[in-house]
Amino acid sequence: MTALSAIHTSQLSSLPLLARGKVRDNYAVGTDRILMVASDRLSAFDVVMGEPIPGKGALLTQMALFWFAQLGHICPNHLTGDAPESVVSPTDLPQVIGRSMLVKRLRPIPVEAVVRGYLAGSGWKEYQESQSVCGVALPAGLKNASQLPEPIYTPAAKAEMGEHDENITFEKTVEMIGLPLATKIRDLSLQIYSAAREIAAKKGIIIADTKFEFGLDDQDQLVLMDEVLTPDSSRFWPAESYQEGQNPPSYDKQFVRDWLESQPWNKTAPAPQLPEHVIAATTAKYQEAWQRLSQ
Repeated sequence: MTALSAIHTSQLSSLPLLARGKVRDNYAVGTDRILMVASDRLSAFDVVMGEPIPGKGALLTQMALFWFAQLGHICPNHLTGDAPESVVSPTDLPQVIGRSMLVKRLRPIPVEAVVRGYLAGSGWKEYQESQSVCGVALPAGLKNASQLPEPIYTPAAKAEMGEHDENITFEKTVEMIGLPLATKIRDLSLQIYSAAREIAAKKGIIIADTKFEFGLDDQDQLVLMDEVLTPDSSRFWPAESYQEGQNPPSYDKQFVRDWLESQPWNKTAPAPQLPEHVIAATTAKYQEAWQRLSQ
């Protein structure tokens, strides 16, 4: 797939635009459905990069569909089952084919359900300071990339575009959405993560951590939405190169994050221009993750 086929920002003429997220462009299909178009945009440190990652949107979509199919018995998801191509004009098809999902319109819950099975990234930094992650106390003696005794739930409050998501306690989510819903989201998230971790392990992939998003349908049923278990929302490590005490090479945008960390940048927009070798290496990482998962 060449850079020419990359889509940084979709521009559909046949549907009204609802919103642009960090990666997805959402279009209204009547009042009850949304066409989610996964662009090739990449965000790091909650800032959208100016350069697209060719093929990324299609890979994210295929991975999300794979996981929705695997996990449907645990929690309903937002897919309608209808073809995305059926709701746009022929001129819009090149922007939709292979990178879109036609989903139910839900009432989104403003909580990012984060589950961590390993100590990594900001969690490792926090552990070194407080022997806890997001208020969850952990045993002494853990190292960078250590597997946690049990997966932990560390929710975050969803931020506006360009702002940083804020780690919050479970008690804060109870204040926001009530105890029954907060508890159900926590328990479902841990259950989904555990099931996905087993599936990925058979493919030689460690899912170190991930985040889920949920919404409510017209019957107030909890529904898994947005993307799920992609390299954009998860930290994937190749099992064969995992070693406790050091950062494993990851199948996600860590390559971009590492490069950005080496730049004189204050992590606010605009981001530095990504060089070609960083874009190419990131594309290869996404492709490798999907090839492993789908084999």
